Amino acid sequence: MDIHAVLKALPHRFPFLLVDRVLEVEAGKYIRALKNVTINEPFFPGHFPNHPVMPGVMIIEALAQAGAILTGETLGAEPDVNSVYYLCGVDNTRFKKPVMAGDQLILEVDLLKQMRGIWKYQARARVDDAVVAESELMCAVRMT
Repeated sequence: MDIHAVLKALPHRFPFLLVDRVLEVEAGKYIRALKNVTINEPFFPGHFPNHPVMPGVMIIEALAQAGAILTGETLGAEPDVNSVYYLCGVDNTRFKKPVMAGDQLILEVDLLKQMRGIWKYQARARVDDAVVAESELMCAVRMT
């Protein structure tokens, strides 16, 4: 799924779109996606100017966006103006290694369960072969 398909699948736009490409997805099971972390990211001038580290909350948001794409693929639907995905839970989160400008962040999200519009995922972010962050995420699909 290239960036054009990602833009159709997510309502996010610059500077908050954090998924550049979907590498593979199996509806109802998992997604692997990619975020190229560049020095041009809007958070780097303040985090930190002499040591550009991607904020952990942005890594979690990137994982949640990948989860939203997985949810859409599972439902067989693109988002519309009346629906929104809310991140409603972040549990057992660990940051294991800093993500720096120039890294390629691989986002891996497995669907654990879905019940009454609440989706639970196990999520990992990798750089090369190293896990840099992991978390259990919960998202809700709601009509606005």
